[in-house]
Amino acid sequence: MTTARNLLVITMDMAGDHPVRSGELSLALAGAELIDLAVDGAVELREDRIVPGAGPASSDATAHEPADELLQQASAALRRDEPYESVGDWLWRRGEGLSGTYAAAFEAAGLLTRQRRRGRPFQSGELVLAESSARHRAAELWSSAEPVLMTLAEAVGVPDERPHDTPEVTDDSVALILATVSDALLELEGERQKRDIEQKAFDNIWRGPGG
Repeated sequence: MTTARNLLVITMDMAGDHPVRSGELSLALAGAELIDLAVDGAVELREDRIVPGAGPASSDATAHEPADELLQQASAALRRDEPYESVGDWLWRRGEGLSGTYAAAFEAAGLLTRQRRRGRPFQSGELVLAESSARHRAAELWSSAEPVLMTLAEAVGVPDERPHDTPEVTDDSVALILATVSDALLELEGERQKRDIEQKAFDNIWRGPGG
């Protein structure tokens, strides 16, 4: 599976009582896609700009097209004209609603199932992970402390109480993408806090002195 798919599995499996917010997850998924594209040679980074690459040398132009449908969509969405797109801009553009897109793809593939509630047999329940080989592979990567998956999962708030440090990422392009994801998550939280403050101020105005 792709890094993005593994990340979705881990966020659903390991988040516990504190589910990851869709906005944070969407940004991280967009970063995971870009990492896979970079590792596969579909893109290269020039400073912080995403430059579409030719991929591994081949006489067949389609031979190295991503096998994953969602990763194909990510590749097709790349800006292919100079000055190209920054990693940060990609995260916000590609990430819009991306967690819902992945959840829908998982449900269509049978990787998610509806958990029925007791006493309510005719109501749709919460979406939960089904038992699958994909789920087990993601769990194995998590158990082995795969550095990219761990860094992304921890960035969006997946708890990990194991007594170890996050493994170091040695690839410069991957490290830059991960750092930009972290910056985007901080920006998102800052915007959320700003909206909350503005909303409280608005409520206080309408409530008035006697509210």
